[in-house]
Amino acid sequence: MDIQDIQSIELEYLQLIDYQELKKAMILAYPSMPEAYWKESHIATLIERFPEGQVVLKINGQLAGCALSIRVMETTANKPHTYEEITGGYTFSTHQGHGDMLYGIDVFIQPEFRGLRLGRRLYDYRKELCEKLNLKGIVFGGRIPRYHHQAGQMTPKEYIEAVKRKELHDPVLSFQISNDFMSFTYWN
Repeated sequence: MDIQDIQSIELEYLQLIDYQELKKAMILAYPSMPEAYWKESHIATLIERFPEGQVVLKINGQLAGCALSIRVMETTANKPHTYEEITGGYTFSTHQGHGDMLYGIDVFIQPEFRGLRLGRRLYDYRKELCEKLNLKGIVFGGRIPRYHHQAGQMTPKEYIEAVKRKELHDPVLSFQISNDFMSFTYWN
């Protein structure tokens, strides 16, 4: 999308009525992982348990990106865990309303809207939410959607290090690093 075509950019809480558009956007955002979209029941659970942690950006009324989050305790977030464990087997039963850390489950921007600094807006919202809720910080699990191209040649940890050194580009991890987030890798 060309910047001249933008008439409005709105950050809104995700609503279940947005689900079909959200699903389409997730599929477009992760083309190498076409089955890697959240089911409607997952989104409904997130909205029910932590509505202010689920936001979308809409450009001219069209869903351009999304950020999904839960709250967990720092002790849980900082110990080795898998993505499946931290999300309670993708049920989000691990969300704690009194949790002192924001755990970012997912963030994505549709390809046609990339380059407009929308991902930064979503992360800025998360930072503001942490301040508003007086949380200790943000932790997140991130997809590394281009890792499969290198899986035969390097471990996930080696891939992350290559992205940090800018030898490789990964749309998720490179973005996180450019926003001064540190990576810690926990693998089983």
